Amino acid sequence: MPQLIFADWAPQLIWLVISFVVLYLLMARVALPKIGTVIEQRRDRIAHDLDQAAHLKQETDAAIAAYETALAEARAKAHGIAQETRDKLKAEADQRRAELEAQLATKTADAEARIAETKNAAMTQVKDVALDTAEVIYSELVGGAVSKDQVSAAVDKAMAG
Repeated sequence: MPQLIFADWAPQLIWLVISFVVLYLLMARVALPKIGTVIEQRRDRIAHDLDQAAHLKQETDAAIAAYETALAEARAKAHGIAQETRDKLKAEADQRRAELEAQLATKTADAEARIAETKNAAMTQVKDVALDTAEVIYSELVGGAVSKDQVSAAVDKAMAG
């Protein structure tokens, strides 16, 4: 192997130093500045993208907050409208119920008055019939005549008791 020959070490070391210096200069002057520029551009682009993402996130958060606020307002408004409608319908139903109850009370009072009139008329007729019947029964059983006042008193007593 040529690397192990001690006589060839000096020229190999010189060429090693020359190659190293040339490669170092190429790297330091050409490749590393380009790599540094690319890395700096990439860092700037990432920072810009992160700033833009943060800005867009803030806009999104603001839009979400505005949406939630609008949604809450819409729900509150809908609830208010529904409550107002329920109250209005309840008031109308209560008014209608009151009108119907008033009509029913009037009809009930009229019916009770007619019933009372009919009952009084019937009771008068029953009393007349009872008086006539009592007179006929007394005359048939006892065989004599009785006064109307006596029969009326007896019928009144029987009807009261």
